[in-house]
Parts: sequence; structure tokens; C-alpha cells
Amino acid sequence: MCGIGGFVGKRVVGEGQWGAMLAALRGRGPDAQKAVLWNEALRETDGAAVAGLLHARLSIRDPRPEADQPMANPRQDIWICFNGEVYGYEADRDELTRRGYMFRTTSDTEFILYAYEAWGDAFIERLRGMFALVILDLRRKRLLAVRDRLGLKPLLYYADGENFAFASTLRALLPYLGDGARIAPEALDAYLAHRYVPAPLALVQGVKRLANGSCLVWEFGEGRAPEVRRYWEPASLHADFRETLDAAVKLRTASDRPVGLFLSGGIDSAVVASSLVRQGYTNIKAFTATFPGTPYDEGPQAARMARALGLAHSAVPVEPRLADDFDRIVGDLDEPFADPSALPLWYLARAATEEVKVVLGGDGGDELFAGYKRYRQHLRSRWRGSFTLPLAYGGLPWEKPARWREELGLTWQEAYVLRFSGLSPAVRRYLQPDLPAMPAVHWRDFPSDQKGLAALLALDFANYLPEYILRKGDLCTMAHGLELRAPLLDHRFVELVTGLPGDQRFARPAKSLLVETCGVCQDEGLLTAKKRGFSPPLNRWLRNELAPRLPDLGQRLAAGTGSQIHAGRVEALVAAFNGGFDKLAEPVYQLLVLDTALRSLGLAR
Repeated sequence: MCGIGGFVGKRVVGEGQWGAMLAALRGRGPDAQKAVLWNEALRETDGAAVAGLLHARLSIRDPRPEADQPMANPRQDIWICFNGEVYGYEADRDELTRRGYMFRTTSDTEFILYAYEAWGDAFIERLRGMFALVILDLRRKRLLAVRDRLGLKPLLYYADGENFAFASTLRALLPYLGDGARIAPEALDAYLAHRYVPAPLALVQGVKRLANGSCLVWEFGEGRAPEVRRYWEPASLHADFRETLDAAVKLRTASDRPVGLFLSGGIDSAVVASSLVRQGYTNIKAFTATFPGTPYDEGPQAARMARALGLAHSAVPVEPRLADDFDRIVGDLDEPFADPSALPLWYLARAATEEVKVVLGGDGGDELFAGYKRYRQHLRSRWRGSFTLPLAYGGLPWEKPARWREELGLTWQEAYVLRFSGLSPAVRRYLQPDLPAMPAVHWRDFPSDQKGLAALLALDFANYLPEYILRKGDLCTMAHGLELRAPLLDHRFVELVTGLPGDQRFARPAKSLLVETCGVCQDEGLLTAKKRGFSPPLNRWLRNELAPRLPDLGQRLAAGTGSQIHAGRVEALVAAFNGGFDKLAEPVYQLLVLDTALRSLGLAR
């Protein structure tokens, strides 16, 4: 697990620039940092360069220096930068050994490097796990970038026809862009719409985010634009449910560093915990974020599960010191990201990394088995389909009648996004009065040929899961040098689940198939508690710890966004909140996160 970055092209990049890029990655890889650079003749050099690969390493597999990156083949004409973990490659490695490849390490990085050399781009099909990787093939003057199937690992890139640069985070790309970095108006509107910037958009003009299940090829010797293509769509896999699940969990215990588990009070993490115990992994410690004295505290339920399974358990009370930590948390989330549940995850990761360097989690269960309440709520209106009924409303755009009328003005699929979005289209228009018309939602891959639950799940798999849930998990854990693994998102398990008949996959109660695998947790009735989720006390935070940040928020946002956001209208919204309109807490928090993120990234003008 690491941070990666690099550049190739005609532009000469000075040591100060690539050094700043590498420094920005260090938090993701505290164990080793290394740069390999080339001049115009593609010979290794020091100092200024036209090509370079940068790597900051969190050493999980084979922690010896021999496994550090960037890594090259013996001829040093193929190089790799890799972030992630690949599992279950031993048989393919044995085949490469029989073909004459000499392995110096036991790392998955070296396997990927030789797999590319032996099988070309077809090696991607052999990778099982989470990954963002870039291979620089100096023989063919070719760059290949790949992001894993489900989107657990991030990869952003910049391309202008003659130059290409990439990094795990936007922050690590900004030194390459220099003073020319400008906020992309569409991306800013997308953040306001969704509380994050969805792929393929990125906050800065010219920067894109490689979508999950996609790869990019750039033949930099020919001057063509990079080509992006999808390499994976789920295929139906027919196999035993429990065996496939257990295999996915077992593979993710591979580590040369201590392994733990994030355990909530819900089904998904209990399924992972039960599988671990069933397979004899009883020495793994569970960690739970707790909120003592609140209605959303799952600590007692998680503790009961851990006791029933015989796992050591650590309850981590989350008592945010937002006055002290808010700037760092927003900075660690890279681009503006306004999901308040990132806060307890950040604190949980900070505590867990004191004892382990790898944790397994239950991400993906709600999307695989339609566990969110919003699915059922929105399906009640599926009769509406693409029918829209635009209605005018003369009141303030954040009042309830405005939102109700606005939902009727969208298609059924677009309206689904409003159920857990950031600011409504009307509020966005109010705050950005001079912005040209923007789409109601910025999500991609709307399945026009699907209706009902299948359409909602397809939307979430393309957008919400990779760019919201998984991005949050990656950034909050990597901020503390902790690797998060998601067994339920093993692509073979996903293919098995998505190929199941609907009456099995979506049986009521939700996740019945998962519950059946839980053993003692099921027997003792530990999975019947009501799903709590995390409902943060935003009103209290904004009226206390964060209150000193609210004065002049509108002026700061107007200056920071080149007046895309209107100062006076932000102040009106904040004034309405301060006047007792508590339902504006989330919009105010979202705007505050934006202001903090722009200053953290150095983009506020």
C-alpha cells in the first residue's frame, strides 16, 4: 500500500517540483520514499528530468529494501509504480518461474512487473485485489495505467497531448501543475451537488480521475492522446457462496505486518469476522468506533459480537477535537469531501494503526445486497420513470416545498441522487447565479435501459461505491499509514453475487444470504439490532467548535472560487442557519469543508 506519482513528456520538471510531489505522497507511504528520473534520451539522471516515477511505500508484503519501488526488470527498460495489494497469484508466479523469470523478492509488485513482460496487457485479467498502477515501458515508449475493478485505489492524471502526469492524490499533482492550476467550474458544481467530486472529474482543470475497472494507454513516442478503456464488467460466476466468501477473506489476511478488523454492530463486518474465526484466524483484533451516550453507538453490539467469536476487541471512543484536528482531517481527505462520517473513521484509523498496519472491513455489503433504506424508499415512486413535471417555486431554495417540486422536475433516476446528495440544483443555482447551466447531477453511467432496483444498484456501483465509500476508506486509513482491505468486494465474490437470482440476492430481510454464513453471531441473535449508521451532531459542532470559522465564509468562498460562489448568498444561508434553521447544517458544513480544502490545497485565490 503506497502513494504513487510520476510524469512523462517534453516538459522539464525541476527537482523542486518532483520533490514536492514526492513529499505530498509521504503520508501514504511513511516507510520509504524513492524517485527514478530520466532525461530526454531516456537515460537515468538526477535533478531536472522529462520523465520520472515517484513512490512512497507503506511496506506490507516483503518489507525489505529490495522490494522498494519504483521497481524495474533486470534490463531496466520496464518500470512499475504500484499502490495496493494483489492476492492469490502464486500459481501464475510459478508459471513465470518455469519460464525463466528470476524473482528477487516475495512482493506482489515484482510479480505484476514480470506478468506484464510475459503476457502484455492481458496480465490485468490475472490480478485479484485492489490496485492503482502505472507501468512505464521504455522499450516501446508506452505508459499503461490501471485502476482496480471496484475502485478501492485512486489514480488521478493530467494530460495535455505532449505531457502526462499522475498521482494517488490531487495534492501530489499540484506541484507539477504549478501556478497554472485553476478550479474547474463543473467540478466545483459537482462537489456542491454530491459532497465530493465524482469521476472522471477532478477539482482542477485538466486533471481527471481514472474510473474503476478502466485502464489508460499513452504511446508517448507517437504524440497521440491517451486512450482510456474499460477492461472489466461483472460476469456471472457460479460457485459455492460460502467457499467463495471464505476464500476472499483468507486471501486478504496475507501480510508481513499485523492484521486487524474494523467491526461495527452490523451484518457486513460480522460476516467478515465470522469467516475469519471459521478459518482459524482467532488472533486478529477487532476495532470499533464508539460514541458513548448517543443513539448511534454500536460499541456494545460490536463488543458482544467479538466476545461471541472469541476475538480481542478494542473500543475507540470518538470524541472529535475539531478545533484542533479539522484542518488536518480536511487536508487528509485531499479534494473537498463533506461526508461527516469520515471524521469517526479518521479517528478510528489513527487508533488502530498504533497496533496493526492492515485492517479488514465490511465495505460493499449494502451495495451488493441492497441494504440501504433509500432503495426501498425510492422504489415507491418508480412508476414515474422518465416523466417530469417542472414546477415553479418563488420561495427560498432550501425550503422543503422547493425540494419537493424540484424532485418532480427530474427523471426518476436523477431524483434518486437527491436522496443523499449535497445541495439541490436550486440551491446550487442560488449560490452560483452567474454559472452557465449545469446538469442536475454529475454522476456517470446512468442505465437508461434499466428500471427499478437494478438501475439504482448500477448507479451506486458506478458512482457512490467507488468514489464516495471507497475513497473515504482509502484516504482516512492511508492518512495514518493503515491499509484497509474489503473482502466483500473481491471481484469473484461480486460476480457470484451479481449473478444470483433476484429472489436470493434480495431476499427479505436484507442480506439473508450473508446472515446465514455468520455462525455464532446468527445463533445468538446478534444481527437483529436496528441499523444505526452515523448521524453526526453537525448542529452542535457548527454552533460550538466550528463556529469561529463561519464569519466571512461567503467572502472567502467568493475569493477562493473566482466569484463562482456568490458571497452575499452564502452569508444569507449561514444567517438562516444561525437564525435557527437547523436543517441547513449540512449545507453550511459542506461550504465550510470547501473553504478549508481550497486553502489547504493552495487553490484559494
